[in-house]
Amino acid sequence: MGPFRMGDLAGNDIGWYIRKRRYVESPEITYSKNADLLCEMGRFGQKTGGGWYDYKEGDRKPYPSQVVNDMIIKHSADLGIERRNISDQEIVERLVYALVNEGAQILEEGIAMRASDIDMVYLTGYGFPLYRGGPMFYADTVGLGNVLMTMEKYGWTPAPLLARLAAEGKGFNS
Repeated sequence: MGPFRMGDLAGNDIGWYIRKRRYVESPEITYSKNADLLCEMGRFGQKTGGGWYDYKEGDRKPYPSQVVNDMIIKHSADLGIERRNISDQEIVERLVYALVNEGAQILEEGIAMRASDIDMVYLTGYGFPLYRGGPMFYADTVGLGNVLMTMEKYGWTPAPLLARLAAEGKGFNS
């Protein structure tokens, strides 16, 4: 299940309330406004019949939404963002490496004891592909040095643990 289907299932308004609170607490943090625009339209997900996707009465199957597509196109134009094709690889990198970076922070903060604990949450709770072993294991198979290089290419700040393990030539599970 991808992030938009997950949001529709959980309720997009949950994230919206969190972002609203964070805007007040930490105004320097910026977020994409697309999710807020979606919620301002009352599109909270499956429970309202529409979120990132449209839903038919009694049917939980997601259907592409022209309303959402139009909203995103308009918002992109308002910001002067030129739309471009994005490769499958870039999509995977941006989504999975964000999970990996957050996982590294969770490990560093002691919220999880092992990288495999984080992987189990994604494998059993979010449907991360079993054959990939979870985001942390996937990062180990790609190599943390490669993950770090890709994150730098996107202008991201790596978690200190991720940077340290990459510099030492280690993985999360080694």
